[in-house]
Amino acid sequence: MNTNVLWLLSTVLIAAGLAGIVLPALPGTLLVLAGILLGAWIDDFTRVGWFAVSVVVVLALLAWAMDYVAAMLGARRAGASKQAIVGAAVGTVAGLFMGIVGIFIMPLVGAAVGEYLARRDHGRALHVGISTWLGLMAGMLAKFVLAFMMIGVYVVALMF
Repeated sequence: MNTNVLWLLSTVLIAAGLAGIVLPALPGTLLVLAGILLGAWIDDFTRVGWFAVSVVVVLALLAWAMDYVAAMLGARRAGASKQAIVGAAVGTVAGLFMGIVGIFIMPLVGAAVGEYLARRDHGRALHVGISTWLGLMAGMLAKFVLAFMMIGVYVVALMF
């Protein structure tokens, strides 16, 4: 296969990965990592060596952990029920079909509805919904930062 096509594929994977950080249907960090690994492989790991690849893999693992930890901390801090957690997950999936606003708002709605169904308390449901949503947003922000760090390590390794 032509190396120009491979470099293009590497770039497309990284770009799709950045989109996947916001769109839960795409495995964002995994796509960024795949694009970086492809770029390193194309060059026979000469410019992007094993040290850089190892750093990128560690950053990817941190990003995956942030996905779960941030949302759980937000929910746990608010004392969310299991129904609220399930509601946030269902809201996230439903939000995919509602565009960018749905992606950001539906996890909050799902968590609030789940909490309301569990405890029948409007105020508590809203509090849990907001806390869970803040956790999801913090996790998304952390994944963006880590993804850009991964890309930064890759670009620096390519250039030097």
